[in-house]
Amino acid sequence: MPRVSRAQARSHREAITDASARLFKEHGIKSVSVADLMGAAGLTHGGFYGHFESKDALAGIAVEHAFAQSVERWRQRVETPAAPTVHRAALVEAYLSAQSVRNAATGCPTVALAGDVAREPAQAPIRAAYAEGVEGLLRILASVEQAGSAEADRRAALVDYATMVGAALLARATAGTPLSAQVLAAARERLLPGSGPHTTTTATTPPTTRATPRRKPRQES
Repeated sequence: MPRVSRAQARSHREAITDASARLFKEHGIKSVSVADLMGAAGLTHGGFYGHFESKDALAGIAVEHAFAQSVERWRQRVETPAAPTVHRAALVEAYLSAQSVRNAATGCPTVALAGDVAREPAQAPIRAAYAEGVEGLLRILASVEQAGSAEADRRAALVDYATMVGAALLARATAGTPLSAQVLAAARERLLPGSGPHTTTTATTPPTTRATPRRKPRQES
């Protein structure tokens, strides 16, 4: 068998990491096997350990990758020529959209991975990766808060993000019921007073639960 070049090895590692970030968010870390990950990356099962020491080691890297993707999307939203209030509204609206909540694979890792990470030991690498990822999103949200000082902006971002995450988590858990859409609408109104009812009034549908390879979906929140 011909030896894989460094460029190919790097490409394979990136493909595994990207597929893992999607599948872990969609199905949970414990529910996805190495075979699932490698299949989604278009690679054979046996090549996994040539790239990663273990699935746990990959999980930490995948969490970093998932948050890096979210941070980049948030940065793009706040870099457009507009007032901070407009940027803040854009972040909230995108985060609390029914589409973003419905599509776990492309949605926020804070929501999708909270349960998995909370069950890990305090010193597990994945815990540090998750916390740093959340901090990255908080820094961007604080930059558009305009609460009067850096400390006040930080506090406002913490409250706003906790509201966004809690609403998204509850909406996803109650998908298929009227409560799901009601939670999202209430959170939007609390965070963006006077914004009026959102155009999406139907409840979101539950995400799929079977880990199957698929094309890379469009990123949401």
